[in-house]
Amino acid sequence: MPEKPEVITVVNNLKNRIIGKKIVGCNIYWDNIIAYPTTNEFKKEIINQKINDITTRGKFIVISLDDYSLLIHLRMEGKFFFRTKNDPIVKHEHVELIFDDNTSFRYHDVRKFGKMYLIPIEDTYKVKPLNELGLEYDDKNLTKDYLYNKIHNKNLPIKTVLLDQSIITGIGNIYDDEVLFLSGINPNRKASSITLDECNSIIKNTKKVLDKAITLGGTTIKSFTSSEGVHGLFQNELLVHGKSGQNCPNCGTIIKKTRIGGRGTSYCEKCQKE
Repeated sequence: MPEKPEVITVVNNLKNRIIGKKIVGCNIYWDNIIAYPTTNEFKKEIINQKINDITTRGKFIVISLDDYSLLIHLRMEGKFFFRTKNDPIVKHEHVELIFDDNTSFRYHDVRKFGKMYLIPIEDTYKVKPLNELGLEYDDKNLTKDYLYNKIHNKNLPIKTVLLDQSIITGIGNIYDDEVLFLSGINPNRKASSITLDECNSIIKNTKKVLDKAITLGGTTIKSFTSSEGVHGLFQNELLVHGKSGQNCPNCGTIIKKTRIGGRGTSYCEKCQKE
């Protein structure tokens, strides 16, 4: 699933190609992609809206129009492609926006898990889904005290708690493993056992990992590409995620893989003692 660095990479690739364009047509080929409002309302209201900006909030892409914000969550395999409006629609292309320059901007999603919301622009950050999100990884208010207060009464594994988007938004399974490894924290430990100093280490390493991943264009794993086949390079920097059976880069111990909260988890039993 695309995480914060991948979503930022997508946005950076789209900025010069969509900002300033006017939407003059909209076709929906799979209704369930549209989470809000109804499909018919979505198609009606998005016509003649100009794209003024594009940014991110957590794992959401936020496209600012004249009167609305178009929110897009890529989920597992969502991506975008540019075509002309006369090019035939191919399999897995579920939403098509036609711009005033005759460009066809298409949302492609093999699993059909992605979601789009068209929210009045003044309500963008006041209503679901964005009002449910926690702090961004680089927010100045993300302090060790903030994190400690959010997690110290939770008896779930710290691995699971760091995936809670209402606490820190944008961290997913890949970067969760990397942050906990760099912090020397076993992913099975209860969040309630994490100390204030360890909270500080988690925050420091989250910023370190995500900043580097963003610089390298995210992590290309399985089928994720940012758009038009643009691949990230951070997978070359991964220390434990996806490395089960290989030697730990710190101590040489074989990296273990387990499942925590239903998510595949890689860690070093020696460097990340319980």
